[in-house]
Amino acid sequence: MKPGFVIGNGRSRLALNIEDLKKHGRVYGCNALYRDFTPDILIATDPGITAEIEASGYALTNTFYTRQPTESLGSQLIKHHFGFSSGPIAVKYAAEAAHQSIYLVGFDLQGKDGRQNNIYSSTENYRRSEDKETYYGNWVKQLAQIFHEHPHQRFIRLTNEDGIIPVQWMQCANHTSQLISDFMPNINSKPWQRSRE
Repeated sequence: MKPGFVIGNGRSRLALNIEDLKKHGRVYGCNALYRDFTPDILIATDPGITAEIEASGYALTNTFYTRQPTESLGSQLIKHHFGFSSGPIAVKYAAEAAHQSIYLVGFDLQGKDGRQNNIYSSTENYRRSEDKETYYGNWVKQLAQIFHEHPHQRFIRLTNEDGIIPVQWMQCANHTSQLISDFMPNINSKPWQRSRE
């Protein structure tokens, strides 16, 4: 089966052309990604960005899951790990779709110099770029749980040289990290296996 790509909105994902990823597998996305790209499945949990997506008409013609869907606007109720954040829920959807390899793109976790590290910072329904970085401990725990729930699937997080690897993830035998610089030249090869533990 083709791989799954789960797109977060950390700045590291700007190094990749997401359209290229869609040629190689199914793409799952989060929140304001819809402004620039149409993934196969979009997830949002926060009320503000959910309302924006629904008001745009996006969910009438594309698959969109959220916690409090407005059915008349096309939204659907989240089926997996209802209380998790958007990114982990998107990863869970990819895992439930039985992709053997699932790539996490733009899951940067930490901020930049203690400030926000999101492509959409300082836009509607997002914090300002100069705001303090978001606490990422819950994301780490939620993703570790998903890794454990799907021991026979590989979760590969694409990261930069300075990307942190949480200890909880190091303890998951089915999780690895791969440098974006290593992944990009090999995007057309199968499988993409150069990883760092």
